[in-house]
Amino acid sequence: MAYIRKFKTTSGATGVQVCYKEQGKVVRTVHVGSAMSEAALERLIREAQGIIDGDKKPLFDLKKFDKK
Repeated sequence: MAYIRKFKTTSGATGVQVCYKEQGKVVRTVHVGSAMSEAALERLIREAQGIIDGDKKPLFDLKKFDKK
């Protein structure tokens, strides 16, 4: 299952990620970008939805690191 995650960055921008869950755990995170305005945030959310729908290829793929 994939979902869009929005969060506040330390600079005050809103970050957007696409997160993928398997069996209740996040297994992959794709960083879409950070926005300082509502218009930019809406664009990033549309881009994130495109990644989920398979229309777009993600620019950055942040793999979850195993702590072994």
